[in-house]
Amino acid sequence: MKEKIRIVQLHHTSEGRKVALVEEPFLRLLSDTGSVYELALDALQLRKDMIKVINSRLSETRIDYDAVYDGENDWKLLPSFDHPDNPLFCLVSGTGLTYKNSALNRQMMHVSAENKPTDSMQIYQWGIEGGNPEKGKIGVQPEWFYKGSGAVLKAHATSLQIPPYGNDGGEDPELAGIYIVDKNGEPFRIDFTTANEFSDHIMEKKNYLYLAPSKLRECAIGPQLVIDPDFSAFTGKVSVRRKNQLLWSADIKTGENNMCHNLANLEYHHFKYAGHRIPYQAHVHFFGADAFSFGSQVKLEDGDVMSVYWEGMGRALKNFLKIDDEEEKMMVIKSL
Repeated sequence: MKEKIRIVQLHHTSEGRKVALVEEPFLRLLSDTGSVYELALDALQLRKDMIKVINSRLSETRIDYDAVYDGENDWKLLPSFDHPDNPLFCLVSGTGLTYKNSALNRQMMHVSAENKPTDSMQIYQWGIEGGNPEKGKIGVQPEWFYKGSGAVLKAHATSLQIPPYGNDGGEDPELAGIYIVDKNGEPFRIDFTTANEFSDHIMEKKNYLYLAPSKLRECAIGPQLVIDPDFSAFTGKVSVRRKNQLLWSADIKTGENNMCHNLANLEYHHFKYAGHRIPYQAHVHFFGADAFSFGSQVKLEDGDVMSVYWEGMGRALKNFLKIDDEEEKMMVIKSL
């Protein structure tokens, strides 16, 4: 079994980008490493385990993690993974309806007068029946959604914005899988990170066909990327604070033991598409949530702080809500 190891990405105005190993209460910088993406490519080229490459690059420079985490240092946390040179070469996507609570929340959003199961509940039931195939077998495909390119990725302690065309914005506490595609088009999992998928639940509630545009929003990952192969079960806590007072919180669960699909099936149905196996492509893929404040009729306000914490995944990911209150303006597209 691999050693569990946590790394972060940082930026300094004069020293640029760096990757650091978490050695609580410090961050230990890696030498000659500007991104996790670069680190993963080097591991592939050297045909070495990521952890061995990390350990071979440990410097003697340590930084106070508290100061960085609290924003009191010239070093700033970046998203725990990205494409450092071209955000367009990072695909951000996710899988929905993998948890019963998620399906129930969607059922309540879209239930009809006839009180029949919605399409969302049917997809969840298909997952129960065929989402955990035997090893080497192909199971039923899950719901899949696109969030955008790597340009939508935000770091810990930054804002997640409701745009002028948005109806709402709310947290989705999740884990995200982090992947890279090698020069031959073969995908590799780097591993997992805490995530806030953040989406527009009011827009989605209007009509389930609005799911696609409701997902085209900013999202956050980090602070740490955790290299640990065990995706069986995680427990945690999601909360929203307003003016330093707890507004809402809930216990959360994730991992294969709590989902209607196993990881291999979810990964197959993402990477079966040739367009998701382009050499040197980066991927951030969200694996769903089983609780969020919108399901408890909580409406977030400007400045509210969303927090996602998973046991074993390091420090909590915190982001504050920002509402762009400018009036939505028509965009005129010109002909060439």
